[in-house]
Amino acid sequence: MDTRALLESAAGGDQPAWDALVDEYSSLLWSIARAHRLSDADAADVVQTTWLKLVEHLGRIKDPDRLPGWLATTARHECLRQIRRAARERPVEGDWPEQEAPGTAVDAALLLDERDAALWRALATLSEQCRRLLRVLMATPPPSYAEVAAALDMPIGSIGPTRQRCLGRLRERVAREDLP
Repeated sequence: MDTRALLESAAGGDQPAWDALVDEYSSLLWSIARAHRLSDADAADVVQTTWLKLVEHLGRIKDPDRLPGWLATTARHECLRQIRRAARERPVEGDWPEQEAPGTAVDAALLLDERDAALWRALATLSEQCRRLLRVLMATPPPSYAEVAAALDMPIGSIGPTRQRCLGRLRERVAREDLP
């Protein structure tokens, strides 16, 4: 069934049509939320709110072929709204649980945290295009190239080569950080 038919059926209350839309575009929404480095809970809120906004606008979508772009734009706006909201809700002293005494598990976790922080520092030195592309491609489940193209407004044919160049640059920076 094409997108137009799915939207019309979903607007009429057809649950299988709605489920098909959700199956088709959920990974796009999750990849956008993860590209904004939201927590799992915040990313889930963004995805859910984006679907809610689609429900509110189902009868007003004029060009169903542009639905992926509409969803991507709506998800980006929701991500930015969530980031602004989180910035206003900073924890205060005493909100953190007491940490356990250091042990082997804590040491291993600390080493992983240090490695991850160094990797994020290396990623931060890449261009904005590389950072966004690699974040979107790290989504679970991985989005299709069509979803990545819609989310990042880039041609499908350039995703693979750009990904390779970005990973090459990241490897160079990781090597400079002396990471495993």
